[in-house]
Amino acid sequence: MRFSSLLLSTRKETVSQVSIKSQELLIRAGFIRQLSAGIFSSLHLAHRSLNKIGTILREEMNEIGGVEVSLPIVHPASIWKQTNRYHEIDESLVRFADRAGREMVLGMTHEEVVASLAKSEVSTYRQLPKLIYQLQTKFRDEARSRGGLIRVREFVMKDSYSLDTSWEALQQQYDAHYEAYFRMFARAGLPVMAIQSDVGMMGGKIAHEYMYITEMGEDTIYLCDSTGYRANKEVATIQKDYPSGVDPLALEEVHTPGTKTIEDLANFLDSTAQSCGKVVFFSAEVAEEQKVILAVVRGDMEVNEVKLQNLIKAKILQPATDEQIRGIGAVPGYASPIGIDREKTIVVVDDLIPPSMNLIVGANKEHYHLRNACYGRDYEADFVGDIINAFDGALAPNAQVDEDRLRSVRGVEVGNIFQLGTKYTEALEARFIDKDGRPKPIVMGSYGIGVGRLLGCLAEEYHDEFGLQLPISVAPYQVMLVGLLENDEVKEQAERLYEQLKAHKVEVLFDDRHIKLARPGEKFADADLIGLPIRLTISKRSLKNGGVELKLRTSTEKQLVPLEEVCDRVLGLIGELISELEIKG
Repeated sequence: MRFSSLLLSTRKETVSQVSIKSQELLIRAGFIRQLSAGIFSSLHLAHRSLNKIGTILREEMNEIGGVEVSLPIVHPASIWKQTNRYHEIDESLVRFADRAGREMVLGMTHEEVVASLAKSEVSTYRQLPKLIYQLQTKFRDEARSRGGLIRVREFVMKDSYSLDTSWEALQQQYDAHYEAYFRMFARAGLPVMAIQSDVGMMGGKIAHEYMYITEMGEDTIYLCDSTGYRANKEVATIQKDYPSGVDPLALEEVHTPGTKTIEDLANFLDSTAQSCGKVVFFSAEVAEEQKVILAVVRGDMEVNEVKLQNLIKAKILQPATDEQIRGIGAVPGYASPIGIDREKTIVVVDDLIPPSMNLIVGANKEHYHLRNACYGRDYEADFVGDIINAFDGALAPNAQVDEDRLRSVRGVEVGNIFQLGTKYTEALEARFIDKDGRPKPIVMGSYGIGVGRLLGCLAEEYHDEFGLQLPISVAPYQVMLVGLLENDEVKEQAERLYEQLKAHKVEVLFDDRHIKLARPGEKFADADLIGLPIRLTISKRSLKNGGVELKLRTSTEKQLVPLEEVCDRVLGLIGELISELEIKG
């Protein structure tokens, strides 16, 4: 491809209002252009890289038996209502009506569509298992788009769906995806780790996320280096020290003016946060009733909203207002479950609370607290379970010795796999006749990789102060041929070399711009910015010295290669770079 043919302009200056380096470099190198918040055009270079990523994904999906399809992005709202996600998902699901007034949605994922297809196409166990996949555009109206391609509203996803007769059969397809995903990311050159995760809006039984570890990531992951424990903050657990052998003392009201925080309270009473009960209020719809949720954790812990929501099977949690809190008989800043209106409230306590005797809690009276509150004697809960956040330094849940402690890192989710089970097929009546002649719901799995997000993470992983350094497997071209076209001889030799490289099936971008459009320094700067793995420079000077200058993007070393040896040398280097990537993976 000739540089002069591209709709492409690079930028020297720093791009304003970008949050991460990869976003800036992809814009400056002419890969992407922003049309609107979270909506980007992929120009020629990005388009080629995305296609290469797509090829890797397709090859690995085909290897595990996947069959490619293409499903619509516009769905009738009726199938989303049948699974209840139409009502459960917030404004990120785009809802609209067509000209006939029919309710429609823009697909952010395709579980409903696949279950609907399964209903019409599968009738007997003899037709299962099945595995279909697609690379399709999705739209999710993110409240906060950021990081260029990392979090967008319109995006391409590789999503696949397995259909099976049983959970055991689903496990086989799940395991196949689990390993195939590692191969996909390794071939692309991105280091990832698989961690336990929450099933979220997808539902189901088990889920894993593939995380690229980076400081710019939005997700928090807890790791234990010695035990191998890995989990997203949403589901991470710790090994708790449950107290025992403490006798309950008499409940006592104490005057505690101006102590609305746990720290203030503990200092005022010369106590510790561990001796206090922390109350956090939410509002949510549970079992089709709007309720105030009163959650109690130990004073040195924090409420994990995802765990809480899953435990009580609530729709979206919202912070409760002061009016809602007072409406159940509680006092903000001095609240507890003691003496509240239980008809309007769902009380949830962390499983550390019942064995923790004699806690200090609010008296539901301005400037007063209660000493020696005991679960079971003074109050009870509707739900008891693990509802706390993990934290740095906590014992890992599988800890064997005191040194088995958790640490947190930041990461970006680049892929996920879910064991959905029968959530969607039961809702859409997608059944098969089993060997015993009975109808049973098809068992589903769902598996996704964000293609653009993967490119964004690769740009984050592979760059230096001069520009991008994408791996050869995903770089838009393998070679940048820089022509310093000072005279006819250089032009003639550059054209001949360009044609020879193409004849040898080398992917080459020929910077053939006229010297009036790009001076030599600009061409070298653009070559570094775009960051193709191999750079060839042909100039009056190089020809005088006997050949073409060769340089790897990741090296400062330059070599002079005779013209007649260039193609062989380039092909050898391409093979070496691919081999290095495979070994690294």
